[in-house]
Amino acid sequence: MKLELPAVKLPKFKYKKAGADLKKAFAKLSEGGFEKIFKQIDQLNIKHGVDTLGIDKFIQQCAVLAAGSGAITGLGGIATMLIGVPVDMINLLTQQFRVTMAISYYYTGKSTFTFSDFIKIVAASLKVDTRMTVSKTLIEEVAEKLMVSIGSKTAERLLPIVGAVIGGTANYLFIKRMADNLHEKYAPVVG
Repeated sequence: MKLELPAVKLPKFKYKKAGADLKKAFAKLSEGGFEKIFKQIDQLNIKHGVDTLGIDKFIQQCAVLAAGSGAITGLGGIATMLIGVPVDMINLLTQQFRVTMAISYYYTGKSTFTFSDFIKIVAASLKVDTRMTVSKTLIEEVAEKLMVSIGSKTAERLLPIVGAVIGGTANYLFIKRMADNLHEKYAPVVG
């Protein structure tokens, strides 16, 4: 007896449209979204977290939180990805911002930042030229670097379950890499 399985037709995914949508989302972020996320972060809580946990454990905590949203986004493949990507993006940026503030505090002792000072630190962690004044151009360049870094991992999340592993791992490594870049930025200045 030969068992025949019904043919499974996967829905077509419109990569160009998804890429354009992602680009629009980052454009919106660069037009006030970064500042909105920045203002939602409790800077004194970051100081407390670094003082209590130490910088390495604080970074690890942020990386795990970022990995969680990446895994959830990829868990159900395209169904959860479409809904989850915006939430994941905001969480990933929030965790990156928290790590940026934490490392800056660790090396400088400064626990509160203006948005202008903060965006220059983020730009430096992404290896964007920080000699320019904080303007729409600098913020757009930061958004573009983030889009390339985050957006390149989006398509791999289409496969259910496997997408969860890829999404979680990509987010975790993104946070760890940003932390390493910031350590490199500060270590020569301090040490």
